[in-house]
Amino acid sequence: MTDYLETKVDKFTFKVPTDRQYNSLGVWALAVGKHIRIGLSDFLQQSSGDIAFADVKPAGTVLAVGDSASEIETIKVDISIASPLAGQIVQVNPLMETAPEIINQDPYGEGWLCEIEPSAWESDLKNLMDPDAYFAQMKRHAEEEVKKNE
Repeated sequence: MTDYLETKVDKFTFKVPTDRQYNSLGVWALAVGKHIRIGLSDFLQQSSGDIAFADVKPAGTVLAVGDSASEIETIKVDISIASPLAGQIVQVNPLMETAPEIINQDPYGEGWLCEIEPSAWESDLKNLMDPDAYFAQMKRHAEEEVKKNE
């Protein structure tokens, strides 16, 4: 069972699983066998709003770190999801085509975007944040947003 770091900021509760790594933009990376599954953090999906559309790059797409792995459209914003690692997309979550709102409902489970066969995982991993570092950054950003909107 996955452990979570959790905080409540204003009326929002944010969770950060301790079994994965994160980029500074809130995209998580989790090793699943020899592939790396990526998705949106709870904070990123909540702050983006209800997801209406997710266009994930197709299997076979080669990505460098920071390349767009997906375009997400919500009622609030359109965002490009930057890949936290280099490699080739080997599988796209089929739910992204039919039920992209699953990202809002289960961002760390069924709401994953795609799986990537990494080309340099060990070096890419060094540039990602561990759960504690991402949790501290996410909490700071959430608190700043509340203060800005007061």
